[in-house]
Amino acid sequence: MLEDKNPQRTSLEELGEFGLIDHLTQNFELKQPSSLVGIGDDAAVMDFKDKKVIVSTDMLVEGVHFDLSYTPLKHLGYKSVMVNLSDICAMNALPTQVTVSIAVSNRFPLEALEEFYEGVALACKLYHVDLVGGDTTSSNKGMIISVTAMGAANEDEIVYRKGSKPNDLLVVTGDLGGAYLGLQVLEREKEVFKVNPNSQPDLEAYSYLVERQLKPEARKDMVELLKKLEVKPTSMIDISDGLSSEILHLCKHGGVGCNLFEDKIPLDPSAIATCEEFKMDSTMVALGGGEDYELLFTIDQADFPKIKGNPNLTVIGHMTEKREGVHLITRAETKIPITAQGWNSFNETK
Repeated sequence: MLEDKNPQRTSLEELGEFGLIDHLTQNFELKQPSSLVGIGDDAAVMDFKDKKVIVSTDMLVEGVHFDLSYTPLKHLGYKSVMVNLSDICAMNALPTQVTVSIAVSNRFPLEALEEFYEGVALACKLYHVDLVGGDTTSSNKGMIISVTAMGAANEDEIVYRKGSKPNDLLVVTGDLGGAYLGLQVLEREKEVFKVNPNSQPDLEAYSYLVERQLKPEARKDMVELLKKLEVKPTSMIDISDGLSSEILHLCKHGGVGCNLFEDKIPLDPSAIATCEEFKMDSTMVALGGGEDYELLFTIDQADFPKIKGNPNLTVIGHMTEKREGVHLITRAETKIPITAQGWNSFNETK
């Protein structure tokens, strides 16, 4: 298939703000019973009846959180929704609605925003959430995205960061470190491209890792699995900034310590191989990488038989008394204090 060297570019000025909103959202239909009024009025109207409403918001800024030189806009739209749905899932709730606001410079034509909203639409379709609002405006700093996600849960089902107690088991979904390694691969290929623009990267060997970076998934399926297993976590958080940072959050809010076992941290074989190629320590990658959007939670030991042997869940440690501190137990059975290794946007400059 030949690439169109002169793609159509429709200036956003031609539509105006309200015309742009109408155009980008014309194919979104409301499917949640709680969505009474969506886009088109001054505000959305939702009715959650006897359930509690959970709300989370997040902002993504070009050059800080994403690089459009290797991030397709459709993937970016999808990921923008996912990072917010993940926060709802981390409360042991099911997401129901999102709002999406974007600011773009004049280098973005209508067709670019259409591609972005295709990703938003796919995320909404696959996760059964409604797009019920948002805003568009201009920017002189590239692209800025703000997404707000809403969800619902019965009061007795909500799980907070606080709540863990000594002897609770520390459990994680999926595997860790893949998203960070996918970013390293993409950054490397970007540098190669700068030197030789005619080179085309072969990413087949890294497909899983690149997908973890560009197209993460919120673990709504794990929230549903835990309910099916009749397991209610005592505390929970999603892994957006790295395993070490999230463990420290749970310990701080719960007033407990933790022993994390290095040999229990789940790693995909492709992550291990790529760590060897990049001469990185796989444990450090899992501890500090971030953007995996897996769920990290604690459970009472009495619930262990319910999750034992489940391939989606891995027990990686246990909580201790606060005075014992937060430690990594290495393969050599030595204790190393865990410090926050996660990514901090305010420490990054680009």
